[in-house]
Amino acid sequence: MENQIKVLLVEDDPNLGTLLKDYLVAKGYDTELRSNGQEGYNAFVQADFDFLILDVMMPVKDGLTLAKEIRGIDKNVPMLFLTAKSMKEDTLEGFNAGADDYMTKPFSMEELLARMGAILRRTGGEGTAEESQYQVGKYIFKPLERTLEFNGDTSRLTTKENDLLKLLCKNANGVLERNDALKAVWGDDNYFNGRSMDVYIAKLRKHLNRDEKIEIMNIHGRGFKLYLPE
Repeated sequence: MENQIKVLLVEDDPNLGTLLKDYLVAKGYDTELRSNGQEGYNAFVQADFDFLILDVMMPVKDGLTLAKEIRGIDKNVPMLFLTAKSMKEDTLEGFNAGADDYMTKPFSMEELLARMGAILRRTGGEGTAEESQYQVGKYIFKPLERTLEFNGDTSRLTTKENDLLKLLCKNANGVLERNDALKAVWGDDNYFNGRSMDVYIAKLRKHLNRDEKIEIMNIHGRGFKLYLPE
């Protein structure tokens, strides 16, 4: 199915997780299920998702921590929390972590679908699939093909160049936090990976140097900003 919305469902209850996944698939959503926050994070950085459904109370890494880490590398992906608690503090903490909406268990499948539809309409995500290309100034970046095109001239990017540029594009004209980028692309924010990332940032600047209006800026003490003229 074309333009199928890709959903990442992170739920540690195997029965509920399987039930939700099967229901969403039956309703036309391409859905992947993970059983804890760390597995959810690993899945998110390895693929593009259009919508996230996160349980709050999970082993290894809870949903609030997962949400904050994901918001560090993608400010816009729609996010819905599931929780067994109905405490106001949890709700507020969920919204502070970046949630678009919040549902308390037990809930009806129909209500979940309605909430998802409302969020997608509000965020402009309904009917979109994973981003197949980005307009980067005069360049066309196709992350699925790992290519960068300029006036018909195509360059092929390495995996790390591709992943790093995709994160910069998702946060275009905003700040991509250095540690978040390191964890997403290298898996660890240690010193040596940091030096490696600086090399790849320099490579990306070289790839993009034919359009003088775009720039990858260093934001001191924070990270990088892909500046694109509006």
